[in-house]
Amino acid sequence: MSKNQKLRLDLPLVLPDIHGTDDPCVKRLQDKLAGRPGIDAAHVTGVAEGKPQLCVHYDPNVISLGRVRELVESEGLELTDRFAHILGRVNLPMHARFAQRLAEQLRALEGVIEADVSPGGVVRIEFDRTRIDEAKLNQRLTSLDITIDGDKGASKAPVRKTTSQPVAAAPEPGESADKAANDEHAGHDHSDHDHDPKASHDHAGEEKGKVAHKHDEKGHAGHSHDKEGEGGEHSHEHGGLFGEKTELIFASLSGMALLAGWLIGRAGTGPDWLPTACYVLAYFFGGYYTVKEAIENLRAKRFEIDTLMLVAAAGAAALGSWAEGALLLFLFSMGHSLEHYAMGRARRAIEALAKLAPETATVRRDSGTEVVALDKLQVGDVVVVKPNERLPADGVVVVGTSSVNQAPVTGESVPVDKRPVEDGKTAIGNFERVAAENRVFAGTINGAGAMDVMVARKSDQSTMARVIKMVTEAEAQRSPTQQFTEKFERIFVPSVLLLVGLLLCAGFVIDEPFSQTFYRAMAVLVAASPCALAISVPSAVLSGVARAARGGVLVKGGGPLENLGTLTSIAFDKTGTLTEGKPKLTDVVPAQGVPEEELLAVALAVEEHSDHPLAAAIVTGAKERLGDKANLLQASEVKSITGRGVQAQLSGETVHIGKPVLFTELPDSNVPTDVDEANKKLVADGRTTMIVRKGSQFLGVIGVMDTPRPVAGEVMAELRKLGIERMIMISGDNQKVAEAVAQTVGLTEARGDLMPEQKVEEIKKLRTEHGKVAMVGDGVNDAPAMANATVGIAMGAAGSDVALETADVALMADDLAQLPFAVGLSRSTSRVIKQNLWVSLGVVAVLIPSTILGLSIGTAVIFHEGSTLLVVFNALRLLAYKPFDKSAKAADAGKPAEAKG
Repeated sequence: MSKNQKLRLDLPLVLPDIHGTDDPCVKRLQDKLAGRPGIDAAHVTGVAEGKPQLCVHYDPNVISLGRVRELVESEGLELTDRFAHILGRVNLPMHARFAQRLAEQLRALEGVIEADVSPGGVVRIEFDRTRIDEAKLNQRLTSLDITIDGDKGASKAPVRKTTSQPVAAAPEPGESADKAANDEHAGHDHSDHDHDPKASHDHAGEEKGKVAHKHDEKGHAGHSHDKEGEGGEHSHEHGGLFGEKTELIFASLSGMALLAGWLIGRAGTGPDWLPTACYVLAYFFGGYYTVKEAIENLRAKRFEIDTLMLVAAAGAAALGSWAEGALLLFLFSMGHSLEHYAMGRARRAIEALAKLAPETATVRRDSGTEVVALDKLQVGDVVVVKPNERLPADGVVVVGTSSVNQAPVTGESVPVDKRPVEDGKTAIGNFERVAAENRVFAGTINGAGAMDVMVARKSDQSTMARVIKMVTEAEAQRSPTQQFTEKFERIFVPSVLLLVGLLLCAGFVIDEPFSQTFYRAMAVLVAASPCALAISVPSAVLSGVARAARGGVLVKGGGPLENLGTLTSIAFDKTGTLTEGKPKLTDVVPAQGVPEEELLAVALAVEEHSDHPLAAAIVTGAKERLGDKANLLQASEVKSITGRGVQAQLSGETVHIGKPVLFTELPDSNVPTDVDEANKKLVADGRTTMIVRKGSQFLGVIGVMDTPRPVAGEVMAELRKLGIERMIMISGDNQKVAEAVAQTVGLTEARGDLMPEQKVEEIKKLRTEHGKVAMVGDGVNDAPAMANATVGIAMGAAGSDVALETADVALMADDLAQLPFAVGLSRSTSRVIKQNLWVSLGVVAVLIPSTILGLSIGTAVIFHEGSTLLVVFNALRLLAYKPFDKSAKAADAGKPAEAKG
């Protein structure tokens, strides 16, 4: 796969209502894409020809086409249905080398743009529907024993599909058809396209409801773990007479035959041919699967370790060293079977997530109740949840109170109290904004109370289903270190073969029989085989991703996992991240001669039209203070002013409510001395302030305060222990408020008064200064800044579709205490990867000269297979990762038995 590929978006289709390439939406989309790691540039071409296109240069080794799609979708854009993806699974666990070979075979298919296969058996494919028929692709995948079933299994999350017509991509001059296949087109319904700066500044937040979430039965492959799927026959499923354990049993029989031959030969009993017959039997059982694999390698024109082992074993037999050849095949087959077992365990840790939701639900009907299959549930159905039952769907509580163990989804250690909403139908229409006490998720566990829950999402669109899908996709994506090891192998293996060729010519230089020369060359082949190297990284990544998911943290692949494990700088948004996100009205200071009631009434009339957290605080506080006098005034034509405040019409006059800086930008807006001094005093006390002006009269200043989260200080201390050196707040709030909060929670730096685009610039600056930086936010308003960070971390993602799509790492609970768990696990994963690389490369480095100097094949294969098993079981330790700190342990508490893998 080439380093740089071009993705071209037809601008009139992406943004149909733009009025030129200088439109703010074009600039925003360019900035979002261009700042992303792995995207080199995003620029507009073809303006002179009248065919403007957004051309994106990206490195597929760093960012996948699917991830680019997610980033575009998070801006509220929809992609055409030309490009689709398939998620499937090879029925049983494989080893890393076969996964690499299968991925290369899939990439070679016409129309397939990207393909990755994990050692756990997950297959992820991006393809171009105009260049390959889906039915033919599915047939090809079925012939490779890859299970594709969008109707079965638990991972039936929706794939985005657009309603716009697919448009063929025109290759750039000199661009090959294959390269043009990587062009992508997007459509965006801009019927509500608002060029007001505030109204359009954040598609991720305000357009999230417009993104189509349509089920694509053809474009998406779920997982089928049914018996029919497992019964399929394939040379790499290692099934047979004894099912999945056949290879392990064959390896054991090989060992028994080897031991019998050695004992008979040592005792000298029986005919002379009997020990050799036992060794031949050991050859058969030990080499059965190795021969099958070698044949497939040769058919694919690949010369890999399996073939090398057979050549070495055949050479040993030709030299009369039957015992050593049998030992080689026995240990090699035993190592393979144990490797499959270990990787199967890691895979099952992820599959355990799929079993959390029940298979049926009890639906309340007019005539009583009815038990239906989970996939038959419809939005608006009311399901009955008995005490201690698992919840079948995402929804809102409409009857009853209880406490729910949300650990399987969010990782929260303490059950969350639930109570009914006033209007269920209105709540499910705005599910993301429903309060946590009213909202429930599929797969969580009800407590002692019975509840009626109104379904808000179908089973294939639930938070749990989407998490399973994303975790499975992450399992199939290659990490940076894995890409490095694959490149290293492509150079290393031919070098070894060249070395072996030179060793076979040793007889021309030194005086020794050819049998000894050949034996030495075969020993080097065994010693230099990169088995441990191939499995070292993917096994660690798979285990780390699985462990994170079990702790309520979604990590989208090895890239974010490795990056989070090595970076030393983290940036935080303030509101809702470091603070509770529930600000309160604390101060009302009217201007001279202005009644407090008038100031509050005007602020209430305007701010009740906004959904901003600060506006909500003003509305709630004003209603409490005004009592019966509330809602006497009605504002109209309410408009947001990006990063500054709000404007409205009230009683024929224009009202402005906003930051003090807003009034330095408006004409004839000199803030009176008394209002200015009151504002400065409130700011000094750590308040967020808003000045209110009606017409030409300043009514006063309002102070709001958002308190830091109680765990914030402890979390920052834990992050320091984990090696995070710089913790920076980036906030749109004024600098003094930002500094006050930063000092309270223990941050190293605070940067306030930042507009949304300035937050992006700050993140880019931090990346330039420190190489890598993570950004922690809510994934909605912070989406552009998170997209430009090396790792974007979203909090409270369980209830937010946009946060799930935008973030590289999603903390499912709205709990900052999960962050040290995520960072600590990533640190441990990075350490395990380094340990595995040292072991795998170190053993090879020692064995190659040792075998050249005379180390036997038997000893070489013991160390060779031992190192392979060592790196796999070292990686599996991550499944048992335990956070050391109290607050981080909350991420793992309360887990149901079946979720613990």
